[in-house]
Amino acid sequence: MTSTNDHIYSAIIIGAGFGGLGQGAQFVQEGIEDFLILERGNDVGGVWRENTYPGAACDTQALVYCYSYFLNLKVTRMFAGQEELQGYLRSMVEEFGLGKHIHFGQNITATEWDQDRRLWTVHTADGSEFLTRAVVAAWGQLNEPNIPNFPGTETFEGVAFHSSKWRHDLDLTGKRVASIGSAATAVQYVPEVAKIASNLTVFQRSANYILPRDQYIFTEEESARFQENPDTYRQLRQEIHEFREAGFERTRKHTSASEEGVGLARQHLETQVSDPELRVKLTPDYDFGCKRILRSDDFYPALTRENVELVTEAITEFTPRGLRTADGVEHEFDVIIYATGFKSHAFMGSMRVSGRDGIGLDERWGNAPEAYLGITVDNFPNLFLVYGPNTNLNHNSVVSMLEAQVVPRRVV
Repeated sequence: MTSTNDHIYSAIIIGAGFGGLGQGAQFVQEGIEDFLILERGNDVGGVWRENTYPGAACDTQALVYCYSYFLNLKVTRMFAGQEELQGYLRSMVEEFGLGKHIHFGQNITATEWDQDRRLWTVHTADGSEFLTRAVVAAWGQLNEPNIPNFPGTETFEGVAFHSSKWRHDLDLTGKRVASIGSAATAVQYVPEVAKIASNLTVFQRSANYILPRDQYIFTEEESARFQENPDTYRQLRQEIHEFREAGFERTRKHTSASEEGVGLARQHLETQVSDPELRVKLTPDYDFGCKRILRSDDFYPALTRENVELVTEAITEFTPRGLRTADGVEHEFDVIIYATGFKSHAFMGSMRVSGRDGIGLDERWGNAPEAYLGITVDNFPNLFLVYGPNTNLNHNSVVSMLEAQVVPRRVV
């Protein structure tokens, strides 16, 4: 799409992930059809399109990781994998007829507010311009990989990549592999890589509280019951929601619930790791809930394999042959994987968002992004954020937050 026209859309949604598709479905249900969804990728899915590493899955139960008005009745397991979640979003496109609204390959470079016309102009890299009364920014918080700037990265003679840009063309069988990071992503791919790599070294900056995931595969009878009688699904969904909501108390310092959380994590560690020295390395030295609480049944066992090593010394530099740590040891690798997360506060990436008087949203925010209810920002009229600042959750499904935030008809 390279042409520009004077049509004024009611709204333009940026992003075709969970948030953007949820907003689109909301519009359709309320009779609003004059909107576009602009997506820079070639498919829907957002984080579930981009993250295709081995073992990629959601650590929130699938029954609550979906919209209340479009239940994932074809769920096959309690914690759904990447392919199943992207399949859910594709079926959402079909159910609500969103395909005709989505334009793929649209890399948005800027959005500008025109105070005189009271319209937004959305610019894309191919030169297109779109006029709209409202912009719904559903760009997410996990779209810009965070890659630390280690000295000497350019000298490494092997292959290095971020987990969200997984090299499926690269066979890790028999390779010497490093994982920089040991948190939410690493706990999922480390067990898979450990099965095929000759050696796997996991570099850990700080230990994590890890609880059992207790994966459950639904039987054919249970799956059929969900589809025949969705109320059984809704009942279980509500029970899971209430259970997780009660878990928020575990994030409060010096409470019995917090102590319970620590106890469950410690029991999980002690059950799966017998080596006292390794246990010490894997024991957090901070309060429960200060970092994301992880769920895994196979990460600890992977670390006990003979071909896997956990290193807690800080990385100081890349070398042509691998990585050097603060103790002076050089670790040699064929492949280095960054499991270093995302720039979660860089909401718009390289996109320029200009409000009244040309002020940029990045300038308005500085190093402290904020928005009213996580949705609106002063001096940026008719700009609505989905999954905006301070709307993340550490205890329940973020999809419930997205559903509460989508822009209602009365706004557009």
